[in-house]
Amino acid sequence: MTSAHLVAPPTRTRVSAWVGNPWARFLLRRAGRLLVSLAVLVALAFLMIHLIPGDPVRAALGLTAPPDLVEARREALGLNDPIAVQFVDYVRSLFAGDLGVSMTSGMPVSETIGQRLPATASLAVAAFVVVMLVAIPLGLAMAVLTRGGRRRGAELGFTSTSAVAAAIPEFLLAVGLVFVFGVTLGWFPVAGRSDAASYVLPVVALALGPALLMARIVRVEALAVMDQDFVRTARAKRLPPLRAYLRHVFPNALTSTLTIGGLLLSGMIVGTVLVENVFAWPGMGMTIVSSILSKDYPVVQGIVLVYGAAVLLVNLVVDVLLALADPRSTIREG
Repeated sequence: MTSAHLVAPPTRTRVSAWVGNPWARFLLRRAGRLLVSLAVLVALAFLMIHLIPGDPVRAALGLTAPPDLVEARREALGLNDPIAVQFVDYVRSLFAGDLGVSMTSGMPVSETIGQRLPATASLAVAAFVVVMLVAIPLGLAMAVLTRGGRRRGAELGFTSTSAVAAAIPEFLLAVGLVFVFGVTLGWFPVAGRSDAASYVLPVVALALGPALLMARIVRVEALAVMDQDFVRTARAKRLPPLRAYLRHVFPNALTSTLTIGGLLLSGMIVGTVLVENVFAWPGMGMTIVSSILSKDYPVVQGIVLVYGAAVLLVNLVVDVLLALADPRSTIREG
């Protein structure tokens, strides 16, 4: 044996091994997409104040404001600088955690958002939890009941009722809930955020449509899984029905459930804007509408950034969960 045969082949460095890992490549691709999306979001938020017709400072201070006050405010906000300089300053401020100052209140935008964010986040999370707790059991139960074309009446009633209810706009549903359960029956408060009862109507307005929509999808996915050979084998082995559904049907229907769940959560985060204004909910949705009406664009920019970043983050988390649930197909598709 020659000395050449005794030399061990070069081992891969930790960096090359990490880069060659499918999970690492998957996470790098997702992180790259997130950064690109955030860059586009920041650019759009910056251009917002320049694309809207009119002078935002004049609009915020009023038509009767003295010209020297308007000019001083424009200078303080840097609006007299070239647009490229303004963009660089805007990005630099974002990296420093500075979202600007409100034109009307003079408060830092980050402080305003910090006061409103918990109310919006708690409402969106509560609605999402309700969607998952209602949609998954309901969809699986309807799949079991209507499997093989049985109980056509129940299937027709479920599909038609859920289609009609899911098509009702959140705003109209919220107004109807206020009229029936708040004003007429007096069961729940119709405005503000106080105790647990104050969450009921806003959460129902946000969660009803998505819950029924997801239940329909869970039912269809579960029916498709029930016809697979491995489920028939489990039945042939006399596995208890509930155990067979939980062990074999639910995990295989989970991929679509997670995908739709992420999209619904993103939609519910945006949907809080309308629902908060119906119920006078002290969150970011009510603040962004009042800021638009008062032409307070720095606040609008900051809240748009937070909403957009939240949606992008939710999508990233859903992608990772999908990869964990089905690593082969998800990671391969990138």
